[in-house]
This record gives sequence, structure tokens and C-alpha cells, in this order.
Amino acid sequence: MIATVKELWTYRELVMALAWKEIVVRYKQAYLGIGLAVLKPLLLTVIFTMVRSFVGIDTGKIPYPVLTFAALLPWTFFQESAASSVNSVVGNAALIKKIYFPRVIFPLTAVFTKFVELTIYFFILALFMAWYRMVPSPYALWVPLLLVYTAIVSLTISLAGAALNVYYRDVGHLLPVGINLLMYASPVIYPLSLVHKKLIVEQAAGEWSRWLYTLYTLNPLAGIIDTFQAVMLRGERPDFSSLLPGLVGTLVLLPVSYAIFRRAEAYFADVI
Repeated sequence: MIATVKELWTYRELVMALAWKEIVVRYKQAYLGIGLAVLKPLLLTVIFTMVRSFVGIDTGKIPYPVLTFAALLPWTFFQESAASSVNSVVGNAALIKKIYFPRVIFPLTAVFTKFVELTIYFFILALFMAWYRMVPSPYALWVPLLLVYTAIVSLTISLAGAALNVYYRDVGHLLPVGINLLMYASPVIYPLSLVHKKLIVEQAAGEWSRWLYTLYTLNPLAGIIDTFQAVMLRGERPDFSSLLPGLVGTLVLLPVSYAIFRRAEAYFADVI
């Protein structure tokens, strides 16, 4: 891993060049490019707010629209970066066949470029908070670490996914679908406090309740979204009990995903 970091530093100019190329290709002469990227979380916020008016979800003192958009901010960043990273190697087949450089640059670049859209999401969140007269607390300083953690979670999935997609192209279609379904197992539409109340306080699943709650928080996005909402909207310190299960799972799976990628990359030029 240390050798890879040194190698990436050697090719840092290539990383920046590829990242800039991705941004230019994505948005050049696409007048609605950024607008459409931003429109997705806004439309989901409107739809979820309408659904909530029928279902009824307790969000405490936080208005539901701003709570939901705050959940969609890290979620959309994760979803878009993972989906883009999975197809990054196949999408650069011509370059891979010409010269050697660390192929891990492609998934990393795909994640880095999503920070452009993330900046716009933060601007919209600031407008939401200004509308509802909400001011972030000093605990918002945790946000950069949460975003780095989110990027690492995305890479954990996309490194193995990008490698497997070279050999089995269906992976590039199926994995984004699976990630979309994961949203319903994440506290996007509903807060994590509701899951905690049902399983831990009310013991809704009986003796399985605590086990199911731990299983739920093994999804790293559960802890990320809840902590992001806590530090940005509720003015609370991070709840490490919700972050820990997903963090442990990520630290276990990241080396495995990276090993799969490194083992497969030696044959990318032959297979792709």
C-alpha cells in the first residue's frame, strides 16, 4: 500500500490531468450538465417530502426537507462516485493499451471529480439552512473527515467493481442498481433515530432487535449520513457508536478490494 502511494505521488500530474479531462468532458458544451446533476437530489427531496406527508416520519425539530437533502448530500456523492469508478477502467481502454501507469488512478480520478458536484450540493444545503434560519455548529468541522471517509467507502466498492467489470461487463450495469437499492437500507428517507427507536428502545424484532440494528449500521452510509446530519443540523458531536460498525467493515474490506484490483490489473490490457 505504501509503495502504491509513492507511485501515485510520482504520477500526480497525470492524476490531475485525467481529473481535469473528466470534468471538461462531462460539462463542456453540456449546458444542463451541472444543472441536471444538481436536479437529482433536489427532485428526490421533493418526492420524499411528499411521501412523508402521507406516511408521517418524526424528524424532531429539524424540518424534513433540509434533513433529507442533508442525507442525500453524502449519499449522492457516494452513489455517483462509485458508479463512475466502476466503469472508469473500461472507459479508458485505449489509454490502458498504450502506456503503463498505475491503473488505480482511474477509480481515484472518478472519485475526485465528484467533489465538483459536491461543492454545489453544499451551496444548496447552505440555502436550505438559511431559509430555515439554521446555523452550523463548531461540530461541522467534522465534515471534511466524513467526506474523506465517504470517498474511501466508495473506493472500497469501486476498486473491486472496476476490476471485475473488465472481465464481466454486467458488473458495470448491476452494481449501480445494487447501490440504488442500498439507499432504502440507509437513513435517507427516514432518520437513523427512527431505526434506533424501533429496534433498540421498542425492541420491535424481539431478541433479534440489537443484532438487526448492528447489521443495519454495518452499512457505512448509515453512520455517515446520521453523523453528517448531527454535526451540520443538530449541533451535536458525532455518535461513534453508529460509525464504528461500518468503519470496521470498511477497514476490513478495503485491503481485500485493493488486492483484487492489483491482481487483476496486470491483465487489463490483454482482456479489455
